[in-house]
Amino acid sequence: MANDTVLWAIDARGVGTVTLNRPKVNNAYNGDLLQGLHDAMDALGREAGLRMVVLRGNGRHFQAGADLAWISGVATQSPAENERASRVTAEAIRRLDTCPVPTLALIQGGCFGGGTGVAAACDVVVASADAIFSISETRWGLMAGIILPQLCQAIGLRQVRRYALTGERFDAEEARRLGLVHEVCPAGGLDAAGARIVDAVLMNAPQATTATKLRSLASARAFVDDGTLRDLIDEHARTRQQDEAREGLASFREKRKPAWYPG
Repeated sequence: MANDTVLWAIDARGVGTVTLNRPKVNNAYNGDLLQGLHDAMDALGREAGLRMVVLRGNGRHFQAGADLAWISGVATQSPAENERASRVTAEAIRRLDTCPVPTLALIQGGCFGGGTGVAAACDVVVASADAIFSISETRWGLMAGIILPQLCQAIGLRQVRRYALTGERFDAEEARRLGLVHEVCPAGGLDAAGARIVDAVLMNAPQATTATKLRSLASARAFVDDGTLRDLIDEHARTRQQDEAREGLASFREKRKPAWYPG
């Protein structure tokens, strides 16, 4: 393991497991968790026999998006530091998206903000019946630009235009209907459902599986090129330092409605 915010292991079959490990804050991501995710993917990428990566969240929730306390601190720093924070976020999503082996996300509890982007970047997603989802960035004066390419691929522009603009929460069955989730299992059933999918992948030829995944992404024009990634990073970093983000993050800290809410 690289740091204790992300745990990783690989078994004798070549199945790697990456576990987000900040359960006290619902696995919200900060700089350490993002770096830990990069380090885990680096380490697994060096394993010659890697066949698949399973992504999990430790505790009651899969991933609650950004740690807003961390975001608030980054927002007060230099533009260069904000760009760096956005870049490490964007690269984490892109690496999951283009990982050459199949990826499986097992989701329980909350999956909010960037967590929905993590789900959309994985090849297969299984959610527990108790899972709740929200593309929630606009609630805090932020924007989900870095994960919008993957979300548009997963659920389509029409659904993104609803859920990224309203920030509504939706349950596991709605996530399945939208296409963000492939399968919903009973609460407590993620291990069994995941094991079945892992076994199906392991039955297939490794090189043919990788070629199929990468050709599918290319055929759908789903790769985020370097120029687009640069634009996403720049916009993401700038938004974090604007007045709306300051007010949204202040409303979070002070547990109140934001100033733009007329109710």
